[in-house]
Amino acid sequence: MPQRTNSEGIQMRFEAVMNTARLILMGLFIGPMIACAIADSSPPMQYILLNRAPGVRWNQNRPDSIDADGFEEIKNAFDAENSGPIRIGVSFIFSYLASPPQTVEASLKQCLALAAQTETPIVIQLDGENWWQARSDLWNWWDPDRPGFNPANRSNVEWTSWSQADAVKICWRNWGRQIRVLPQPNLMSPAYLQTCREDTRRISSLVMDWFDKLPPSKKHLFVGLKLGHESSIGVNAWHYPMGNSFLTEPVADDPQAGLDHDKGLSRGVAQLGYAAVRTAGLRSQGRIAEDDIVEVVRRYLLALCREARSAGLPRERLFTHGAGWKDGEKLYDAAVNDLSCPGWSFYKYAHDPRQDAAVQRNLERSDALYWAAPEWLYMGPGGAEAWQNALQNTLGDTRCRYVCIFNWEGIEKNQQALDGIRRVLLAGKERP
Repeated sequence: MPQRTNSEGIQMRFEAVMNTARLILMGLFIGPMIACAIADSSPPMQYILLNRAPGVRWNQNRPDSIDADGFEEIKNAFDAENSGPIRIGVSFIFSYLASPPQTVEASLKQCLALAAQTETPIVIQLDGENWWQARSDLWNWWDPDRPGFNPANRSNVEWTSWSQADAVKICWRNWGRQIRVLPQPNLMSPAYLQTCREDTRRISSLVMDWFDKLPPSKKHLFVGLKLGHESSIGVNAWHYPMGNSFLTEPVADDPQAGLDHDKGLSRGVAQLGYAAVRTAGLRSQGRIAEDDIVEVVRRYLLALCREARSAGLPRERLFTHGAGWKDGEKLYDAAVNDLSCPGWSFYKYAHDPRQDAAVQRNLERSDALYWAAPEWLYMGPGGAEAWQNALQNTLGDTRCRYVCIFNWEGIEKNQQALDGIRRVLLAGKERP
């Protein structure tokens, strides 16, 4: 599928307008009908999306769990206010290495079809970093009794030194509570990266096929495709010192210290990144530098963006998802490239992204038309007004294409949050 460019898009829109004008002059259509059609095809500028938590109601392993009611209940919560320049939408994460490809594809198609049917704006989020249990052929280097065993898979996971003899078998994650997870992938492993690229290209093509078939009046339903998921090394999958020794021990005996972002690049646990940095050819001895990790993550996201763009995704509908856990750290920089629009998680600075110095630094250097808050949750004090202020501070930058609240299931009974969102929608309708 040929890649769409901004100039081509402008030309297509110009030709469409000129054709409409000719038809009006010829008297073939009634003026008000044409005006209505043009208005319907003009996309709202910004969106507030509610993410459906994977596995709670919608489960990518069960395509039939993704239902119209899951769209409608979100839309209905804001129905009276949802007609201005800020619109309500839905997002969902597809972890393409966590399920068989045909299952992911079926769930994706179901999700897209229902978005069009219910006329709900949508962001499709892709994750190949955090959950990859369906690809033991890539990560299982240590257990001959499990599928996919191959000692060569040491090259596909992270190491705690420059030697693959120190490949990790286990990592930990804390998204509310500490859990054991599979090893951090080596983001530069040729086998792992090729798998991510192929899946990204295939899924992107499916999304673009759906988008191309939408009538002009519904094109605005596709807010974007998001690549990466807080892309990083040693954060959402960290490794405790001597961590492999815990693999066969009870979970209750696991260390509980977690991460300390003030303790340097290792964040107070075992340093990871050696495998990716060495594979990338950046260095093979000495101490890993912050710039090394940033460069690896940048290359990883750029590789995925290339695949999405080759499938036809225009830059203005393609977003990355970076993050940072320490004020000003360079990892934020990895989300910026010339093929996509950058995005970051917002928790600490959800109340006002303008105070996040690292984000502002990168917005100054990005030439993308848009940016996004692909993972956002206000957690501060106050009620509906505080929620309203936080959302308006984020969307106050007109380059911010969307805010994605994590998650609908966490706020659906929070009347203060819902009222705050309604206020933002109403205020948007009052814009001059």
